[in-house]
Amino acid sequence: MRDIAVRYGFLVLFAALVAYFASTADGFVSPQSAVFIFQSVAITGILALGVTATLVVGGFDLSIGSVATSAMMAAAYVMVVLDQNALVAVLVCLAIGVLIGLINGFLIVYMRVPDLLATLGMMFLLLGLQRIPTEGRSIAAGMTMPDGSVAPGKFSAAFLALGRHRFDFFAPNLVPVSVVVLVVLAVAIWFFLEYTRFGRMMYAVGSNERAAELAGAPVKAYKIWAYVISGIFASIGGILLAARLGRGDIASGNNLLLDAVAAALIGFAVLGASKPNAFGTAVGALFVGVLLQGLTMMNAPYYTQDFVKGAVLVVALVFTFALSTRAKR
Repeated sequence: MRDIAVRYGFLVLFAALVAYFASTADGFVSPQSAVFIFQSVAITGILALGVTATLVVGGFDLSIGSVATSAMMAAAYVMVVLDQNALVAVLVCLAIGVLIGLINGFLIVYMRVPDLLATLGMMFLLLGLQRIPTEGRSIAAGMTMPDGSVAPGKFSAAFLALGRHRFDFFAPNLVPVSVVVLVVLAVAIWFFLEYTRFGRMMYAVGSNERAAELAGAPVKAYKIWAYVISGIFASIGGILLAARLGRGDIASGNNLLLDAVAAALIGFAVLGASKPNAFGTAVGALFVGVLLQGLTMMNAPYYTQDFVKGAVLVVALVFTFALSTRAKR
């Protein structure tokens, strides 16, 4: 019974949550509600998949939310202030993600700075750096720059389509681009981690770094690449956030880190995996989205949402560690 609880307990909890909201919240069971849930967790889910890559190698990336907001501000700055096109903005954002991932990896692997401290320092650095070019102002078309000039550019229609276009799927204009991106990236990282030699070696590094090194695996390279993957995924999330908002809003993305970490940790409990995995992370992100959507539709006070998320995370971790440890005994 304990083995069954460990393996399927979280999924039973998920199903019970959906059933509860379906019976108490009007309109919860509808295509529009489902799409809204997917859209609300798309960016969080993408960031959570990046966190998962670092967890796989035994690390942790606290800078992922700041990387996303930095990419968002960079995209806005490139198009609005520098008057460049969407392609240039996307390439700049991806380059930022790669660069920050390399710096994080270098600090952790070669400078031997603990991962939490290295990425925490990077988080604060980016929070300050993204505000310097505009002296703490949000970036929008027609804004006044610190020197008194007016920004000459604007967000291109092609870029905005990344965050606002919807595909037809059983109904017109139903599925947002961000949801498609999440699904594609989730399948890609799941296949990469589970069915490629590179992915299996990353798990080996996270499970026993010393043994992997003795077996001849380039442990340092694998760990650095994990942080590069995290940076790229965070940049993609930032691009989609900028495209959805149509501006570089310095106040956006405050909860991205916490929600992404919650989704990645909840993923440990899915099917009793007890390890970071892309499928569990995607389910964890969806679980958070269902929870918040249901609470919103029931008119629950906004200040209770973080409490409920925390309580659910604790329950998920109990399924993951406490029960699984007893089951092994």
